[in-house]
Amino acid sequence: MNNQEAKFILSGYRPGGRDAGDAMFCAALKQAQADPALGGWLALAQAHDAAIATKLAEIAPPARLREAILAGARVSGHAPTAWRRPVWLALAAAAAVAIGLTAALWPTRSVAQEKQLENFALADTAREQHGGHGREATAFQALLSQTSTRLGGGLPVDFAVLRATGCRTVSFAGKDVLEVCFKRSGAVFHFYVLRGADFPRLPARTEPVIAQGEGLCCATWSDANERFHFVVVSSAGAEAIRNLL
Repeated sequence: MNNQEAKFILSGYRPGGRDAGDAMFCAALKQAQADPALGGWLALAQAHDAAIATKLAEIAPPARLREAILAGARVSGHAPTAWRRPVWLALAAAAAVAIGLTAALWPTRSVAQEKQLENFALADTAREQHGGHGREATAFQALLSQTSTRLGGGLPVDFAVLRATGCRTVSFAGKDVLEVCFKRSGAVFHFYVLRGADFPRLPARTEPVIAQGEGLCCATWSDANERFHFVVVSSAGAEAIRNLL
């Protein structure tokens, strides 16, 4: 089973874990637990579905709605016969409400993707994967290691050159992400760079957002021109990360 097949199956998985014991979902759920990208997608889809369900449950139909619909159908003598039936009118109204709610809730998915990115960076750092080589990657690593370099300011990133010349490249949501390890005051930091054009739904935050993981801390932010998104992760703690910014 590949991720596309797993997504097709999990698209029918109801929020709240009610289908966890259903054999049809077991293999896809197991794959989502093992694959951070698929697991993040599932969390995103579940959050969206739960939000839609909550909002729909809050809607109380207006008093005398049925009478108003029937009255409108009687007045509209040009409406096709099928559309004069109350059931079709009710379904059309429900569809309009659902579409409106989806549009209103869509921005929450970008926040969910930001959380997915945090989890991805924390998990990748926890695996202690190191790599990358080449003059450009080494020079960028040296720049990040300098105490005078503020990560929260503008950084000279040439994504294409760094990727082409040996910088460690990982995949998040099907897109390439650069990762560079560096040290300051004896602490190790993992720095991730994403192109803004690859992730248009990620919130553009010039003020870093700090998050905690299992023994790790990370900060996410974007540059002022929204060309890049950045994540830095370390076990040195939130204060050490703030000192980089």
